[in-house]
Amino acid sequence: MASKSIYRRRLINRIVQSAFLFASLVSTAALVVIFFTLTAESMSFFTNVSVIEFLTGTKWTVLFADKHFGILPLLNATLITSAIAVAFATPVGLAAAIYMSEYAGKRARNLIKPVVETLSGIPTVVYGYFALYFVTPQVLRGLIPDLGIHNALAVGLMIGVLILPIVASLSDDAMRSVPEDLRLAAYSLGARKYQVVLKVIVPAALSGIVASVILAFARAMGETMIAAIAGGFRPILSFDVREAMQTMPSYIAQVATGDAPHGTIEYQSLFAVGLFLLLITAALNFIGIRVVRRWEIRY
Repeated sequence: MASKSIYRRRLINRIVQSAFLFASLVSTAALVVIFFTLTAESMSFFTNVSVIEFLTGTKWTVLFADKHFGILPLLNATLITSAIAVAFATPVGLAAAIYMSEYAGKRARNLIKPVVETLSGIPTVVYGYFALYFVTPQVLRGLIPDLGIHNALAVGLMIGVLILPIVASLSDDAMRSVPEDLRLAAYSLGARKYQVVLKVIVPAALSGIVASVILAFARAMGETMIAAIAGGFRPILSFDVREAMQTMPSYIAQVATGDAPHGTIEYQSLFAVGLFLLLITAALNFIGIRVVRRWEIRY
């Protein structure tokens, strides 16, 4: 009987291990297929367009008669809206994480954390129309009268709401992983609650907090529907957040919906933009991993 029980346990462990291995291989294979698909189509694009022009050009008019293939306007809009989003989500998300981790009781935490995480489950098209029909005309125009109906500021703020749960949840987990002994040691020295939080807990969880911000920034760069609906389709190189701008994801959405016939250089351009965006987000994720490994404190 004992041998049968051991054999059954080993069999279950092998099945579970194989299932997890299969899941990891599927996700890896999907990423490899996506990368090679984008690369193959991008090679066709770059046989007609110079890589230097693509990376340094200041005009993106692929869908116009006078075509220019400089991705800087799309990259600029993507970085500006993502920076606004992170600038909004980081302090708010970190404050929420500090409250949930250090101040909230068990009942309050069990109520607040699911509510915060629900923000990431709302369809992004809802955020887009909310920004277009409420945030811009009802809120932002009261502060900035000459704000356009499509603008980068509203896009950045709504993406900030979208990525807020990433910062809040991951930072909360990082701070809760700090050993209780560090808190007790600080209290024994006469430190107050806010001193323990700001001078002990946050520094100890800094690697996780920084990683959450980097991951949130990568998620913000890939947001499509909010940028497409509230930001408009105007590929200009501008630093004025009151103006309409087109990000890389919104351009991909525009072309993918049928604005360019299959096989044309306009159609191939979406793969080049997609590959460029994939490389940037992959680099950000790599930086996040390096930050965690560099500053991680093992307890």
